Amino acid sequence: MCGIAGAFDLIGRRPIAPARLRRMTNRLAHRGPDGGDAHLEPGVALGHRRLAIIDLAGGRQPLFNEDGRIVLICNGEIYNHHELREELRARGHNFRTGSDCEVIVHGWEEWGEDCLSRLKGMFALALWDGRGGTLLLARDRLGEKPLYWTRTPDGLLLFASELPALLAGLDEEPEIDPLAVEDYMAFGYVPDPRTIRRGVFKLAPGHRLLLAPGRPAAAPVAWWDLRFEPRGTEPAPEELLERLRGSVRGCLESEVPLGAFLSGGVDSSAVVGCMAEALSTSVRTCSIGFSDPRFDESAHAARVAGIFGTRHACDTVEVDAASLIDRLAEVYGEPFADDSALPTYLLCGMARRQVTVALSGDGGDEVFAGYPRYLAHAREERAKGLLPAALRRPVFGALARSYPKLDWAPRWLRGKSTFEALAADAAGGWFRAVTLAPTPLRHRLLSGDALRALDGYTAEDTVRLHATRAGTNDPIARAQYVDIKLGLAGDMLVKVDRASMAHGLEVRAPMLDHTLVEWAASLPTAAKVGGGTGKSLLKKAIEPWLPREVIYRRKQGFSTPLAGWLRGGLSERVRAAVDRSPLTESGLFDAAALKRCAAEHASGLRDHGRVLWSLLMFDAFLRTGTAAAMPAAAE
Repeated sequence: MCGIAGAFDLIGRRPIAPARLRRMTNRLAHRGPDGGDAHLEPGVALGHRRLAIIDLAGGRQPLFNEDGRIVLICNGEIYNHHELREELRARGHNFRTGSDCEVIVHGWEEWGEDCLSRLKGMFALALWDGRGGTLLLARDRLGEKPLYWTRTPDGLLLFASELPALLAGLDEEPEIDPLAVEDYMAFGYVPDPRTIRRGVFKLAPGHRLLLAPGRPAAAPVAWWDLRFEPRGTEPAPEELLERLRGSVRGCLESEVPLGAFLSGGVDSSAVVGCMAEALSTSVRTCSIGFSDPRFDESAHAARVAGIFGTRHACDTVEVDAASLIDRLAEVYGEPFADDSALPTYLLCGMARRQVTVALSGDGGDEVFAGYPRYLAHAREERAKGLLPAALRRPVFGALARSYPKLDWAPRWLRGKSTFEALAADAAGGWFRAVTLAPTPLRHRLLSGDALRALDGYTAEDTVRLHATRAGTNDPIARAQYVDIKLGLAGDMLVKVDRASMAHGLEVRAPMLDHTLVEWAASLPTAAKVGGGTGKSLLKKAIEPWLPREVIYRRKQGFSTPLAGWLRGGLSERVRAAVDRSPLTESGLFDAAALKRCAAEHASGLRDHGRVLWSLLMFDAFLRTGTAAAMPAAAE
């Protein structure tokens, strides 16, 4: 696990200033506290910061082929490197190190771009081929590892693992992109491939960018996508468990202390159970608890730890949101409003005191349809199918517009959201399920100039684009595809990557082994949500391990008492943000609408908790700046 950065001349073979590369890699010292190195030659500069996990003595990067003309820097882990190494040796390739990433260098020599499809793991890489003068940038299938890129006015392409590192290589900071602000206010993050800065992009998951001088307009191309094509009948739970065992075994190689996050939920418990079977010593597990019992899962984690006989460590923490807001703005580098980033950051800090590598259950909900909203969406789609769209949309649309919004009222009186749901098409319905704020509220908060800059674009267009690409009419499968492309890549994996890397911790997610993900996508939907419960097949698979009350308890999630904070300890910060602050002076928001939103929440008339948290994090981003320095790690 590391950080990478570099520059490539799209025009010719001009020298790249070493100082530019140093500025970029210095911003990544937290991702690679075990040192760094670089490779520079005319037209290309590659920089690397290392967190040493495998081949501690010899695995420094950049890595080279036999004649030194192919150069690689990579952030990630290649779990099947032993098998690839043997295959490539049989074909005559000579290896210099024990690094898992060296197989990419020789794989490029042997298979070219097809080497990407042979890799099992998480990675973001840059590979320079001096023989043909080409640079390959590529990102893993699900987007576990990040990669940002941009083109400069003078014909350079810059790339880096994090946005602040990329900005450190630019002469001027690009302006904020209003379309990204619209996305952020809708989702709480900026989805790929856009970033908060105009003209700066994330390489999307499963995409690559192949560059050569004289081809400045080269665009990213997808090298992998997920297809939901059910085949056959419902499989036995034992097959799922055996596949998960294989995924977990592939994630266990490490020359430094290794453990796991354990919440006591289905996903982390399944991973820890597989680890307990595979390892000859007891598993180290980590969790955090909270004093507020509504958000504390530590007792569940302790129970599971006892069943599997792990060496369990748990810290009870008080989340001081006010003191962490600015720190999180530095860690994430662009606006990021998932409030569970707070406990995730604390968990990673606690885990790093125990281990250097931690396995997690991330991705289980998206892959095996665990979120309750999947079943709700399916019911909603069935209800809409009873009425023709030509009648349903105008009738329920009119009712939604005329019915008051009654957040304070009993649920049976809150008809507005029901009418809105019945009026929406499938993509619009899913957008309503995942958005932080409906379009009318978002657009009341944005300034007139920001709205005009959108030129008709709304964040719903992004959901609609992915829903169209899903290639399935099954409402749950389509929702899973959209979640994997948006929420998993843009929220869940970003949250864990930045929080863990801020502490020099590597997190591996066995649930995101692409062979397991592809197999799960081939399952009938009924296998995943049978009996009216999400992840039903996964739950059945671990029934021999855990009591039913542990497996089938109500899903709790990793959440915070956000609404209460914003009416209590954070109320002064809210007032400051909507009064006179970088937020109100940015020109992006309507100051009067911000104050009205805050007042409605404070009075209890509306629950704007998630929206106000988004605004606080945007204000912190503006105060801190995306190029805020992370604490440097010693060489």
